[in-house]
Amino acid sequence: MCAVAQKRLVLIDQDGSGPGGSNQMAMMVLLQSPQVQVLGITIVTGNAWRDEEVQHTLRMLELIVRTEVPVAPGAVFPLVRTQQETQIASQLYGRVTWLGAWGEGPTTLKETPSGTVPVTPDNLPVHGPYVVPPMPEGAPHTKALDEDAAHFLIRQVHAHPHAVTIYAGGPLTNIALALSLDPHFAELTQGIVLMGGSLDPQTDDPEFATSPRHEFNFWFDPEAAHISLRAHWPRIDVTTVDISIKAAFTQAMLDAIAKSPNPAAQYIAKYSQDRYYLWDELAACAWLDPKIITKEHPVYMDVDINHGPTYGDTLTWTEKIKPATDVQLVHAQTDLDLDRFTRLFVGLMSAPTPR
Repeated sequence: MCAVAQKRLVLIDQDGSGPGGSNQMAMMVLLQSPQVQVLGITIVTGNAWRDEEVQHTLRMLELIVRTEVPVAPGAVFPLVRTQQETQIASQLYGRVTWLGAWGEGPTTLKETPSGTVPVTPDNLPVHGPYVVPPMPEGAPHTKALDEDAAHFLIRQVHAHPHAVTIYAGGPLTNIALALSLDPHFAELTQGIVLMGGSLDPQTDDPEFATSPRHEFNFWFDPEAAHISLRAHWPRIDVTTVDISIKAAFTQAMLDAIAKSPNPAAQYIAKYSQDRYYLWDELAACAWLDPKIITKEHPVYMDVDINHGPTYGDTLTWTEKIKPATDVQLVHAQTDLDLDRFTRLFVGLMSAPTPR
């Protein structure tokens, strides 16, 4: 008799804006896979503020019946970049399309005198980092860990040396803090999977058409991305803007998922309002099934940390021209088998809760 295959171990580091949306669905890709054991989720400010994201993530875990997965709150602010500096930079160098927690926030729902309406940039109330607005999905009953994200990540990696993959779908502040606390953190993993960076996306999307090296996760905390990319991971896989813009969440996909009566599908059917790129979901699915990726560029990657007009932009070099400093080789994904990805994603989101 064949031995039961051992589950792949992963730690999720995510900016968990919600309800629904790309951040929550990306975590659900890994939570829904019967081949994966999620050791925990660490939350970082990115698309929304950390405390709000923690609450949405705890509630998602309740609704999809995965409350055994611990959630650890991480960094509230980037290592160096500030909101004030970013506002000044926009006046000097031009407006940034997406500001995440500092700007327009994720699309969700809010109550008005005339009923429930989608939140837009015009009607979203601005709130501070420690305010949790009313949650359309209801407040969670479970609590986050008292342990902070960086120490939780370090503890889990040391408990499972050379067996854990880090999946990072948001700004890399928590990862950089773990690396700064423990110089052996990266080398004790199996590697890191990132959604980040941009090379040369072919698009008329204004966020990237005139700024092809701009990508939000790296931009929001450039110093953290710089630290993380220079660490000595066994392997670095990067899902770039170039490939992400080829994978959109369509109404047809939502309709297919909504047919399932299972908890994850019903959560998505009720709360996923966006029809946009599946940034983080693609990174998670490609780790589960590497055959989804049909083209990648092995490049040396870093982030511009000079506080000028390209602060936070992606930097890359080939072997022949790379700098003498300790830059690392990454596998930058640039193309995919869209049908294969769609089948895996819709299948996982429609599936029963793994046992």
